[in-house]
Amino acid sequence: MTFELIPAIDIRGGKCVRLLQGDYDRETVFGEDPVQMARRWEGEGATRLHVVDLDAAKTGDPVNLEIVGRIARALSIPVQTGGGIRSREAVLRALEAGVQRAIVGTAAASDPDTARALFAEFGERLILGLDARDGKAAVAGWRETTAWDAIDLAREMAAAGARRIIYTDIATDGMGVGPSLESTRRLAEAVSIPVIASGGVGAPEHILATAKLASSGVEGVIVGKALYTGAVRLPEALAALKAEG
Repeated sequence: MTFELIPAIDIRGGKCVRLLQGDYDRETVFGEDPVQMARRWEGEGATRLHVVDLDAAKTGDPVNLEIVGRIARALSIPVQTGGGIRSREAVLRALEAGVQRAIVGTAAASDPDTARALFAEFGERLILGLDARDGKAAVAGWRETTAWDAIDLAREMAAAGARRIIYTDIATDGMGVGPSLESTRRLAEAVSIPVIASGGVGAPEHILATAKLASSGVEGVIVGKALYTGAVRLPEALAALKAEG
């Protein structure tokens, strides 16, 4: 299994932004043109791109889907996207926009029956987005915490046909203190499908530490804010991963 470093582009109001711990009131704008930013990460060696429609995550209305589609068409590398994808129609719209994979999060915790049907139909083209706060699954752009234990939900959706999981510990997201390695490891070892870690990377060593979880089933890490601030430089990070094997 090749461990992937996946740059993230979060879109709100048509711009590249980052939120601190998912708080819409703590936003930093890092670019006016998400397509240009996507081309930059591809040019620096990214093999995949992670794009989130933050407006859709909050409201369910895919207002930035046209931009997501332009990103997918502009790149030669695969794009995965999430935010507000809570129905079969939303999955189809995302895939028709040109992305390789769509991410379903809120629907899995709020409407498990719908999620089961989606995983059964779309297979490899659908990812479970699992965001946890204090071990419980959070939904609706992280504004609501459910009663679902994150590991229980992961097992339930894996049994229903989910092929991979993107796992975010909200406490670390945007903080730059490193991903929650222990909770990521526990989740990966609890299921038999690959897990992609997300949230908290603030330095190159955080990426290498996450890569050491590959033996537990972690196949990649999503990096956002650290790339935009320059705390992580993509070409150097990719080279370091390659050197580590």
